Amino acid sequence: MKKTIGILGGMGPLATADLFRKIVVMTKADSDNDHIRIFIDNNAAIPDRTAAILRGGKDPTEEMASALRNLEKCGADCVIVPCNTAHYFIPRLQEMTDIPILNMLEITAREAAKRFPGKKGAILATTGTLSTGLYDRALAAAGVETVVPDEAQRKTLMYLIYDVVKASRPLAEAAEPWAKLLEELRGRGADYFILGCTELPILADNLDAPGPFIDPTSELAAAAIRFCGYEVKE
Repeated sequence: MKKTIGILGGMGPLATADLFRKIVVMTKADSDNDHIRIFIDNNAAIPDRTAAILRGGKDPTEEMASALRNLEKCGADCVIVPCNTAHYFIPRLQEMTDIPILNMLEITAREAAKRFPGKKGAILATTGTLSTGLYDRALAAAGVETVVPDEAQRKTLMYLIYDVVKASRPLAEAAEPWAKLLEELRGRGADYFILGCTELPILADNLDAPGPFIDPTSELAAAAIRFCGYEVKE
């Protein structure tokens, strides 16, 4: 029996739309009826995760749990969360439900080890994600060597994520700092780039800067498709 997906979204809305689109595009289907049933709670009221982790901001768990309850009521067989930083709170959410929450970071780490054995991946993420060591631990467990952005590079990432993508600014504004950031990290030994914030694939997909990239949003989409008993389009 085919299963259904619940997307716990709103972090941010564009990243949520990106995940939904990738599931649809990546699913092997010959007609509308061949696609997966997907429930989405685009809860934009979820407090900022980085602010909660670093600055004592409002705990996002309550609003995330509200969305989780809605997805349970809809009948979702699995839940996916298109926000890397939010995975800091996933263990608490998983305790609240019997529905499996697929872990984007662990899925990405396994793919990095498979695609780039012996290579170093630069972790591109919010200061919240980087400060928790979430990706460091997941990648280390998979045997992946990493390059972590320095303080100046973290500020550039936060500008790109918050002041451009989340602020719905023209992506062209990000072209120069994005290319410069990648070149700096390549100079520090990075062989490829892990797009560890769900806003960053939007830049990588639309700006002309060389990778290679690993897109956790795409990896999460593929894992969810397979979980539900469907095939990923080659």
